[in-house]
Amino acid sequence: MHVDPRVRRWLTGSRSDPSVRARYLTEVEGRGPNDSVVRRAVRLIGRQGWAASLLERQLPDGQWASPGTSALEIMRPRFASTHWIAIVLADLGMTRSDRRIQKTAEILLKWRRGVLRAKDAEQCINGNATRTLIRFGYLDDPVVQASIDWILRSQKADGGWTCFHRSRSGSLDGWESLAALAEIPESSRNDSVRRAIEAGAEFYLKRSLFRAGPKPYAPWFRIHYPNHFYYDTLVGLRILTRLGYGSDDRLGPALKWLRSKRAKDGTWALDGVHPATDVEDGVYVFRQPVFPLMLESLHYPSQWATVEALSVLRRVAAS
Repeated sequence: MHVDPRVRRWLTGSRSDPSVRARYLTEVEGRGPNDSVVRRAVRLIGRQGWAASLLERQLPDGQWASPGTSALEIMRPRFASTHWIAIVLADLGMTRSDRRIQKTAEILLKWRRGVLRAKDAEQCINGNATRTLIRFGYLDDPVVQASIDWILRSQKADGGWTCFHRSRSGSLDGWESLAALAEIPESSRNDSVRRAIEAGAEFYLKRSLFRAGPKPYAPWFRIHYPNHFYYDTLVGLRILTRLGYGSDDRLGPALKWLRSKRAKDGTWALDGVHPATDVEDGVYVFRQPVFPLMLESLHYPSQWATVEALSVLRRVAAS
């Protein structure tokens, strides 16, 4: 797959974020983790760039915004507290090899242990927390394994998931559960996980990743980051191509949309920040303060959106 040399320099040069640099080298160029250039980039994650900036605001106990380990303290204020920051740090490539992440992971594991006993939390939150902890390196922890079992039990008959148990059918917005299963290495997937992944992938492919409801839903056709628990078509493409469905013809409409978003200079931009409060149907209603998190400016070339899109296209080309 051809990438403009100027775009490559922008994504791998000294001014690129090290998380982006490592992703480009591994996911677009296909370099292995022991490649010397990859290792240099990985070593800088958490020391420079976006992850380092987020970690500067970490409290001594491993929290953000509110000290303590209750659900309210971990989740609020929305997008500025521990749960939300941890999701982003995991996406950026931070792992338990860093003591700061160990502190945060210990808090998340304690929180999830209590939630599993209560069994009354949102499945989207469970999916995000499970995906985050797997990426941090805690796949084998009993809490994470129990959370995976919960994901398997909560899958709907149509193959999808939804945030709340009361729904009998899945929703494209319930993407977090499939994303969590996608983080389990192939060698660690049992038959139940494989069946759930196959049914979940089919749920999205039948809908071309964005065809649900009586009319097109505007936020699904915008590129956002962080996504937290909001879905868009690029999120769907990332999950499905990571799971090995890059050659499925039903990705065609979503890939056409992705290519249409590419600027003439070969980059992609972020279109919006979550929550998308401009949605006409007023679906977003918040009773507590909300603090959207932004790593890059909107409507300008985005390193994150560009490496995300190029990674998708590379997996499609290789499938």
